[in-house]
Amino acid sequence: MNEIMKSFGHNAGKLWETLSTEGPQVQTKLIKKTKLREDEFYGAIGWLARENKIFRDKRTYKIGETNLTDKIGSDAGKVWETLCRNNEVDISSISRLAKIEKRDCYTVLGWLAREGKITAKIKVKRK
Repeated sequence: MNEIMKSFGHNAGKLWETLSTEGPQVQTKLIKKTKLREDEFYGAIGWLARENKIFRDKRTYKIGETNLTDKIGSDAGKVWETLCRNNEVDISSISRLAKIEKRDCYTVLGWLAREGKITAKIKVKRK
């Protein structure tokens, strides 16, 4: 597993630990307490949802059997098809081509990373 994919699991652990010790939290508080960026937060949500460990009630997240499978599963199919057709593609392109919000792409990537189905690369733009 490459380092980027390991980071999804690490971030999910931070999120799970916060929820397990402090109880249900809204997104903004979770991001602040875990010191995750928004994209990292959504990736962690996807990872935990795939593990059936996170529940969302409106804006509040808590540990429990997930209720996010239908949404993430549907989006995962769109992202998977996009990746199969385009091989290497950046997150903005995935969002545009799959016709889903960028935050939902990160959630799906966390889900797919937990399944071991994707790898990621960091590309440096040269001037």
